[in-house]
Amino acid sequence: MRFRFAIPVLVLGLLQPLAAMAGNEAVTHVSPADFEDTAFAVESAITDHGLRIEAVNHVGDMLERTKEDVGGEKTIFAHADIYNFCSAKVSRSVMEADPLNLVHCPYRIFVMQVHGSEEVIIGYPKMPEGKMQEVEELLESIVKAALE
Repeated sequence: MRFRFAIPVLVLGLLQPLAAMAGNEAVTHVSPADFEDTAFAVESAITDHGLRIEAVNHVGDMLERTKEDVGGEKTIFAHADIYNFCSAKVSRSVMEADPLNLVHCPYRIFVMQVHGSEEVIIGYPKMPEGKMQEVEELLESIVKAALE
């Protein structure tokens, strides 16, 4: 009985960082290259930082493939991929400060080209103030390297 209120409080505490992430806040940069070259540059920049790409989500392809199945009417992206990776060093630092920083893992960098646009955009989710700025600095350094 005494744990009756503990679970809802715990769930709300865990969902709060997720709600903050849902604000669509992203740091973006326009790439001077086409999508394929930009995607390759991002992959290279991640691995050049000594990191391993855990997964690549081909969100643009998935949305296009499932468009009719879910009642979609328009093509959103010409291309859209999300690169997922982690840094043991940075993750340890930010999670020692607050274990709930786990909610931001894996770290993500996206490369997208909106349907009908020539512009290719590289970006990543904006991280909360405080210790998570270490992650944002890592993400920014990877993006800057990809844009060189």
